[in-house]
Amino acid sequence: MDAILPVLPPSIRDVIAALPEEVRQRVEEIRIRENRPLEVVTAEGTGFVATGGRWGTRPERAYVPDREDCTKLLNLISQHSLYALEEELRRGYVTVDGGHRIGLAGKVVVENGKVKHLRDVTGFNIRLARQVKGTGKALIPYVFGPDHVENVLIVSPPQCGKTTLLRDLARIASVGERGVKPRKVGIVDERSEIAGCLRGVPQHDVGPRTDVLDACPKSEGMMMMIRSMSPEILVVDEIGRKEDSDAVYEAVFAGVNLFVTAHGRSLDEICRRPGLTGLIREGVFTRVVLLSRRLRPGTIEGIYDSSLKRVDRERSVRARC
Repeated sequence: MDAILPVLPPSIRDVIAALPEEVRQRVEEIRIRENRPLEVVTAEGTGFVATGGRWGTRPERAYVPDREDCTKLLNLISQHSLYALEEELRRGYVTVDGGHRIGLAGKVVVENGKVKHLRDVTGFNIRLARQVKGTGKALIPYVFGPDHVENVLIVSPPQCGKTTLLRDLARIASVGERGVKPRKVGIVDERSEIAGCLRGVPQHDVGPRTDVLDACPKSEGMMMMIRSMSPEILVVDEIGRKEDSDAVYEAVFAGVNLFVTAHGRSLDEICRRPGLTGLIREGVFTRVVLLSRRLRPGTIEGIYDSSLKRVDRERSVRARC
């Protein structure tokens, strides 16, 4: 939170800073929308924030950011140079100090059928990045062997801890924690969320043997990383398109292990996704990890092998695919 406050306009900064400490420590997102109530999202739910830091469910009492607030926020994010944000405005998000990501919404300018840039920005989603070291320790017996590494697919709906777990697995592999043999790791970080790079430098601890391609499309970046940095493990967030699937096949055939994530509420659901069906059926992923928020973000609901048989309990459960 301390890293986020300086990029907020003073009026919003004062409101957020006045939140009770226990709420501030649990904030996951700050949503700022022009002429609509200021919203804060925590692990427990969502609420609207009023002047004085009062937090609750009644939007009519909340602070309402105006046009001036949004303009000041954009100026602070860009350090008063929108030209410097040209690429970020095209992608729709900005990464700031600490690896925090600010999503942007507004008027999209399209040229030749492709997004050229974003203008009239009136919506901001500030997602606070929190590295939680140790979240991957529970998977060590299932992922790392004495002389091999499993190909891992982490599956969950949004905001269930996929990226946090993926980041920690990359760190463990790179460091060689708890008896794990250290390996060269390559991260293709299309949305700057895994390593949280700022000017190319990771803001999160992803390990000493890790190289990062920041803001690079996954399908192209996987091949670039293999050719240029010869990683033993390739780490990619949120695959699902056909081109992602093709790149995964290429990586596997090149002898590279994979740690990847995908959106899905269940194994049956990802089996129906066109970009993933072939990979699942052919057993490319030898470990599939299903996450939820049932107990807290990052709750492991099951660990499965390449045939989708459960391996983390004596009771054998198999998903249909």
